[in-house]
Amino acid sequence: MSFPLLTVTAALPAVGAIATAAVPAARRTAAKWLALLVSLATLALAITVLIRFDPDGDRYQLTESHSWIADFGVRYELGVDGIAVALIALTALLIPFIILAGWHDADPLETGSSRWRPTQGFFALILAVEAMVIISFEATDVFLFYIFFEAMLIPLYFLIGGFGDRAHEHGEKTAATQRSYAAVKFLLYNLAGGLIMLAAVIGLYVVAGNFSLTEIAEARANGSLDMTTDTERWLFLGFFFAFAVKAPLFPLHTWLPNAMGESTAPVAVLITAVVDKVGTFAMLRFCLQLFPEASKWATPVILVLAVISIIYGALLAVGQRDIKRLIAYASISHFGFIIMGIFAMTSQGQSGATLYMVNHGISTAVLMLIAGFLISRRGSRLIADFGGVQKVAPILAGTFLIGGLATLSLPGLAPFVSEFLVLVGTFTRYPVIGIIATLGIVLAALYTLVLYQRTMTGPVKAEVNGMPDLRVRELVVVAPLVALLIFLGVFPKPVTDIVNPAVEQTMSDVHQTDPQPEVEAAK
Repeated sequence: MSFPLLTVTAALPAVGAIATAAVPAARRTAAKWLALLVSLATLALAITVLIRFDPDGDRYQLTESHSWIADFGVRYELGVDGIAVALIALTALLIPFIILAGWHDADPLETGSSRWRPTQGFFALILAVEAMVIISFEATDVFLFYIFFEAMLIPLYFLIGGFGDRAHEHGEKTAATQRSYAAVKFLLYNLAGGLIMLAAVIGLYVVAGNFSLTEIAEARANGSLDMTTDTERWLFLGFFFAFAVKAPLFPLHTWLPNAMGESTAPVAVLITAVVDKVGTFAMLRFCLQLFPEASKWATPVILVLAVISIIYGALLAVGQRDIKRLIAYASISHFGFIIMGIFAMTSQGQSGATLYMVNHGISTAVLMLIAGFLISRRGSRLIADFGGVQKVAPILAGTFLIGGLATLSLPGLAPFVSEFLVLVGTFTRYPVIGIIATLGIVLAALYTLVLYQRTMTGPVKAEVNGMPDLRVRELVVVAPLVALLIFLGVFPKPVTDIVNPAVEQTMSDVHQTDPQPEVEAAK
């Protein structure tokens, strides 16, 4: 029996979460170091998965399959393709930086405070989310995927509602109310999507007789699975609705600005750079593979919603007064690009969308974590409360600028390549959609540069004067991510080589080929 690498990669942070939570209350620092070491060990395992994966080999590799609930055809089945490997690596990479960035976010507050912030619980919950996200990327049994797709809501609910940002423009009582509202809204939206997906999962079992992704997809491909057009469309909608909530896609997006705004900056990164990728990943793995004809049937509407997300998110980002909510609306715009690339049904679009998931995770982590460092120094999230920061904290301002430029997809930084591929892939099949989507680039430049101008340039405000620059721990968080943004911006080949074969197989699933140029090249 081969070593169960995928199981161990997902199980290690789960065991680490239990161990971290069990550390005695008086040993908070030990709990932090334990969580960090577990996350680094998980990263080492993720790198091992990356090394052992052969892009030119079978579609699903490192597979594991064991009987679980035999009476209902549920199996413990794991396997990774190139897209899953890239996203597992992204998740494992970001978690150590999230833990380091939130090193003091759950420390006890001053004596007499009504808020209880158990340090061990904070880091244990982060590791628990990591475990559930990783196994969601690995699961090839639909029911197994569903369990962890829903289970990750529980630790996230407590992270949002129990560990909110200390920098708040209102009093502690109002802040607690807003945190609770954001956590409940997050939970209700995602539970609603999950319940609809559960009905679709049951419907899929009734039609297929099992939950195995590979067996169902093979049956679809060889015509042995009897699924009517109407049935396929209803099942597709059930799955897609849940994934669109998680992603999030307009008009199911409204939970994200609340959740990110009221969370600590590291938890906000966990939500948008890690957890939300499960939604877009599942569109590729389950919607397109299980329901190819329904995916093509729904494509025009989904593309319109994606373009609305791009423009709507960017416009609302322009008008924000709150730094974290601005980044949240920018992420909604970016997820619109990702979903547009997926459903453009071209190899460039889907490769760009997958690369965008990775690059967006890194760029959003840089921008949000530096914003968190900035907010913690000033004690405010309002843009108007800053000014002249670059004169007193030039390294902080410089890295913030790099994160902002990556967000607007400046050439030379990682998101540019992915956004370019998405637009090219969309334009070749849906030129009008592609042209409208480019407006999002203009708006991204507007909200990013205005944010930098208002916070970092101009006269130094009295409250900002004396603000310390990035400390060693904060530099350790930021510097590697900035270096990765530059490296992947100049040389994205390591990622594209991994994901492109999986994209080609997905294109084959939906029986699509790239449009041929209408004008022949000169001989």
